[in-house]
Amino acid sequence: MTAFSGEVIDSHTHVDEVSALGWVDPPEKLVGLLDEAGIAKAVIMTYTELPGFNPRALEYIAGCVDRYPDRLIGYARLHPWHEEEAAILLRRAITEYRMKGLKLHPVGTLAHPADAPTLKLIRLAASFGAPVLVHCGDEPLTTPLTIAGAAAAVPAATVILGHMGGYFHVDEAIEVAERHPNVMLETSAMPYPRKIAEAVSRIAADRVLFASDGPGCRPDLELAKVLAAGLSDADLALVLRGNIQRLMNGVRH
Repeated sequence: MTAFSGEVIDSHTHVDEVSALGWVDPPEKLVGLLDEAGIAKAVIMTYTELPGFNPRALEYIAGCVDRYPDRLIGYARLHPWHEEEAAILLRRAITEYRMKGLKLHPVGTLAHPADAPTLKLIRLAASFGAPVLVHCGDEPLTTPLTIAGAAAAVPAATVILGHMGGYFHVDEAIEVAERHPNVMLETSAMPYPRKIAEAVSRIAADRVLFASDGPGCRPDLELAKVLAAGLSDADLALVLRGNIQRLMNGVRH
């Protein structure tokens, strides 16, 4: 397995405390897992959408970042159907709380990635230069070809396919990224190291992001999976840190 001596940034993790839904993952739990894996920083988001179950979710994420300013980076997870309120919340997340991206989860919202309310929110994120991380897997509304419609409709947006197609749609995710230069692939919970290497070969390392989806997936194991892909040192530096840092640096607050 290839070793990597540089700083690692995890581009997809969760913190949330919603005991009614069985999700109690405070930031201390995640930071402990990052320490075990030797990961320096992580992008965090909630499990639930705003507006919704936890109306204080933005403040919760902002508070976690305030407690660990050198370790955690905030994304806002929003429900596109609440068009005006979602737009207000996204603006607040980026301009007031200095968050760095938007998370969309079509399974949780039943919102098609290319329907009008979702595209409106993606366009707003793009106006700030903020990336849009979309859950991309094997469920309806989440397949790569479905999300490709959003990438095509908003070419100014950086659309990240979270889990790069899951278990059964990985080849499709790579094909979508080949066709749409504003699409990036993220490695979490996708079990095939060879597909990470294939993605780097076909679309270049600067469009692939390391992520763990921790604490649901262990960051140390997800990092080991990327290291097992056999990438060059230069490509690893982009996948494990450089690409997500470039995206964060491009956000206009």
